Parts: sequence; structure tokens; C-alpha cells
Amino acid sequence: MSLSPSLRGSVLMAIAMAGFSLNDALTKFLTLHMNFGQVMLVRGLFAVVLIGALATQRKALRPLRILFVPSVALRVFGEIGGTVTFLASLAHLPLANVSSIFQSLPLAITLGAALIFGEQVGWRRWLAIAAGFVGVLIVVRPGVEGFNQFSLLALLSVAFCTVRDLATKRIPTEIPSLFVTFLTTIVVTIVGAILLVPLGGWTPPSNRSLGLLALAAVLVLIGYQCVILALRAGDISAVAPFRYSQLLWAMLLGYLVFGDVPDGPMVLGASVIVLSGLYAFHRERVRNRLPAASAPSMPPDGL
Repeated sequence: MSLSPSLRGSVLMAIAMAGFSLNDALTKFLTLHMNFGQVMLVRGLFAVVLIGALATQRKALRPLRILFVPSVALRVFGEIGGTVTFLASLAHLPLANVSSIFQSLPLAITLGAALIFGEQVGWRRWLAIAAGFVGVLIVVRPGVEGFNQFSLLALLSVAFCTVRDLATKRIPTEIPSLFVTFLTTIVVTIVGAILLVPLGGWTPPSNRSLGLLALAAVLVLIGYQCVILALRAGDISAVAPFRYSQLLWAMLLGYLVFGDVPDGPMVLGASVIVLSGLYAFHRERVRNRLPAASAPSMPPDGL
């Protein structure tokens, strides 16, 4: 039985979210054995080879001076900051908590697009944005015993990723997206090498760790390709909401791999964030307009 385009796109989006979540779980596991600078470096080397080969095959390679195009440079800066703060928070927080905080990214992008680009945001979406950030506060729990300072790093990573995605909207269309990804991966890998010594130096990885790092790079690449295929296959109104399945994967993997059991406030806050995001997206459908937050916005993966 053949699937309809929207159903096929929804399945692909769910697969992409599973890939991203598996990558996050592998990365968190590997930070138990090496510092996250080393993870950035080794995983990045695998990713550079994979993406470089794909860019060559698709004839997407361009001169390296494109890195100095302001919008490209700003995107790379956002990805660097997002990756460093994301990995630092991921190493010290439950997987589901980090994923919950990142579900607010589409709302943050909508806010940024309204403030910076002057995009029109109605009062209903302003309420959805406010509710979403209340949900973030419930997850973070500032000022109470459950507060973890690494939650602030996750919030800072959301801010960096917002800069990244808003800058992406201003990259000239003649610059291939795949080449921008390739440039970003190279720079993030170099930053990992720079951070290696301050974070404790090189730890000789086992063959298993190298295999897991290679698998993490492959999973991210598969995830991004599935997102592209999903958005091309089906209507964005049917496909985009499936990005929230990443939170379910994060909860499941956090429990199975690390024994993390989400508590009541985390589940409540995550529910508020997801419902706010879905409502904001619904309002865009009513207005028959696709906002900055329509396309699935992802946590940083150094890609």
C-alpha cells in the first residue's frame, strides 16, 4: 500500500527526530568517557568527510571565502555557540530536560523574527510565545531545589540557535545550503580542537567509542536528509508538528540508557511548551502564511 505524500513526509520527519535523539543519547554517553571538546573534534572529522563527499557529489562546493559573507559568518557563530553550550548542558542534564527546553526554539525564532525582521505576530501568537516560555521556566525551575545551573547553558544554546536560524534566512540563495553546512562543520570541528586542552586534554578513545562517534555523525546526516525529504514530500502543515516527537524519543532513550525518569514539573513544562508551539503553528495556518518557525528548527549538532 502506497503512502500519501503527507503521510510519507510525516514518517520521514519522525525518523529524522529519532535520528537526532539517538545522536544526542550517543553524545551524552560519550561525554562520560571524554570531554565534549574531543567529541566535537572526532565526530566533526567524521562529519566533514561525509558531508564533503556529499557536497562533492552534488557539485555544491564553493570557495572558502564564502565564510566571510556576513550572514554565513553569523550563522557559523550561532552554531558554534549553540554547539558548545548544548554539549555542556547535555553532559550534565537529563536528555529529556534538554530536549524539553529546545522545544521552545521555534517560539524563540518567531519572537526574533518579529523583533528583528518586523514580521507580523498577532496577539494569539504572542500569548503562545509567553506560555511557551512559562513552560521553559517550569522545566528549568529557577530558584528552587531542582534548579541546575546547566539549564542556563541549555537556554543560552537556544539563544545561539535562534541567531543561527535567523541568520540562515538572510544567506543569499545562490550559496548552496549543503556548502554552508560543510563550512559550519569544519569550523565547529576546529573549535572542538581548540577546546580540547582547556577541557582536560585528549583521552585515547576505544574502538567502541570511535564507532559510536562515527555512528553519531551518520545519524545527524540521516536526520537532516530526512527533514529535507519530509518537507519536500508532504505539506508542511502535516509534517512540521512531528518535530515534537523528538521529545518522546528523548524521554524513552533517557530512561532506557541513563535511567532518567521525568518528574511531574518536567512533564508539565514540556507539555506547555509543545502545546504552545502547536497552537502558534495553527495560527499561522489560519493566516495562510509560513513563519520563520514553520520549518523544523533543530538543536545544534555541529552541522
